[in-house]
Amino acid sequence: MGQFVQTEVKNSKGRADAIVKTEGNIYVFEFKMDSNASAEDALAQINSKDYAIPYSADHRKTVKIGVEFSQTERGVKRWLIE
Repeated sequence: MGQFVQTEVKNSKGRADAIVKTEGNIYVFEFKMDSNASAEDALAQINSKDYAIPYSADHRKTVKIGVEFSQTERGVKRWLIE
């Protein structure tokens, strides 16, 4: 399908929940449950823990995505893209 997916990708400050690499982009995902945190918190964690830094030299565009899941609805509640 043209994607390479890694989960729990470690760096010196923590672990990104998922990294998805396509031909033109690299997507850095952080997932949060709405009872504990928000999509904003997920994006803040991507930035504060430098999850996207290892891909900065890559020719592909890096996209950061914070995803908030609903505990009651059991699905994606909302997401933010940076």
